[in-house]
Amino acid sequence: MSVTVPGYSPSFKKPAETLRLRRKRSRNTAIPEVEAANFPVGPGDLGPRRAALAAGLCLRPFPASGGRGRGVSTASLRRNPFARLDNSPRPAVGPESVPDPTWPLASPQPELGESFLDFNQENNVTWKEEISERTTFKQLSPTSHQQHSKYDIPSSESVEFPVDWSIKTRLLFTSSQSFTWADHLKAQEEAQGFVQHCRATEVDLPENIQDPRLSAELRCAFQQNLIYWLHPSLPWLQLFPRIGADRKIAGKTSPWSNDEELQQILMSEWSISFTSLYNLLKTKLCPYFYVCTYQFTVLFRAAGLAGNDVITAVLSPTTRGLREAMKNEGIEFSLPLIKENGQRKQKASETNLHEEEYKTEPEEEQLISDEDEEESFSWLEEMGVQDKIRKPDITLKLRKEKNEVQLDHRPESVVLVKGINTFTLLNFLINCKSLVATSGPQAGLPPTLLSPVAFRGATMQMLKARTVNVKTPVYSGYKDQFSLEITGPIMPHSLHSLTMLLKSAQKGSFSARLYTHEPTSVFNTCTQVEKIPHKEVVQKELANCGLHLKTLSQLTQLPILEKSSLRFMEMDNYICNWRS
Repeated sequence: MSVTVPGYSPSFKKPAETLRLRRKRSRNTAIPEVEAANFPVGPGDLGPRRAALAAGLCLRPFPASGGRGRGVSTASLRRNPFARLDNSPRPAVGPESVPDPTWPLASPQPELGESFLDFNQENNVTWKEEISERTTFKQLSPTSHQQHSKYDIPSSESVEFPVDWSIKTRLLFTSSQSFTWADHLKAQEEAQGFVQHCRATEVDLPENIQDPRLSAELRCAFQQNLIYWLHPSLPWLQLFPRIGADRKIAGKTSPWSNDEELQQILMSEWSISFTSLYNLLKTKLCPYFYVCTYQFTVLFRAAGLAGNDVITAVLSPTTRGLREAMKNEGIEFSLPLIKENGQRKQKASETNLHEEEYKTEPEEEQLISDEDEEESFSWLEEMGVQDKIRKPDITLKLRKEKNEVQLDHRPESVVLVKGINTFTLLNFLINCKSLVATSGPQAGLPPTLLSPVAFRGATMQMLKARTVNVKTPVYSGYKDQFSLEITGPIMPHSLHSLTMLLKSAQKGSFSARLYTHEPTSVFNTCTQVEKIPHKEVVQKELANCGLHLKTLSQLTQLPILEKSSLRFMEMDNYICNWRS
């Protein structure tokens, strides 16, 4: 303002104030009289104040002086100009809004109509109204244009979620129904769950269990779905995950680290267990298993799973040295995420402009290097001997090696081995000296073998389950929120089996957050080349692999998650929504 009003400190403008809806001008004529009656000022001071009111400014009262009979100092009533202002929109009651109680002398407010609708139409935003327990306000939240990242894309509604071949480290289920049925299993129920798992007993639960706490069948099935098999078994060490686990293993007792004889014994037992697992996989008595080393992870899948009619093995992440060693051993493999010319697959996406610019940089560098190479050999043409001298191919070789090195330790370095080459890969891994760390906390420790079924030298392990009950604030008070947390190496069959079980126990309504071991997310890459001619016959042959038929049917589907994995899942009235 050009005119300074003595004793008056205006409020600061904030972005939210520009969105505040002006209220109906209900006191156009009463404000000057109220102002003059409540706050007597001199004739010289009333003019600027009325001018400010006419301009639509929200003024505060003059501080009372001690000489006017109140005995209160000016400093005690003066408003702090640096205090935080409440810029949230005011509540609206019916078609008209209530005057703001904090500013009794607020300027006349217009109707909600035109300015509110024009702003809505201009921004194409839907406004959601939320009611709080103490105050009522409108929360401005755009919902019509919610943007999701490329790894947070909601899918269409379906009964089942897609197959996820990554290993989960933690599952957090939440529901409005209690999870007390999962606590304190009886000794008989625990033993029955072990027997059902070892005998591969299929348990078909009803769609809706009225009282889960009284269902012994449900509790036994829950115990059955928590079991997995592991080798080696060292109770004082956490053997999964192995990539990046040096800090967790450091300081633990490792008597084999400096004892070569003990290391040879451990590797000999590990080789027997590894061979046993592969034989079970070959005869379709084991659906899949994982080999977890300190540098990479291998997923072996039986014929018929993930849309392949032969045994497949997927390695990730890999390095140029590992790939060269596999080539020298005669192992034929492919890079599913790399084109034949060695370039990365470029997906035509109009939204990812930055990725397209990044992918054009190597092409520009390649053109520049080609021009430099032509100039370096131009003197041979001047002498007329360009046809007699063979140009060295060192530039092409270096360029190829550079592209291969750029793939190291990245998801694009995933390697696919199929058919009889998987047996060659088995022998390669058993004899590979770099499979075991030679220094550090994991020195001399064989890789971890994870399997859904028993094998030679394996140890039965249990996923850890824990229930938590919390109260969440709502409008009317507090609401009970129940959660079930499961931790450990959660393999694909366990995720599907637990979801089917909770669908019956929680009346088809729950949500889940899934935490993935990131190096295994790339296992969701589709590796199918040709369609399986007799899919029903293949599924029938896998019926004795120890998994439920519904779980087995899901594992035979083609992966659609590519390099991502499931992050969130919500089951509402037996309909599943998921995000990756």
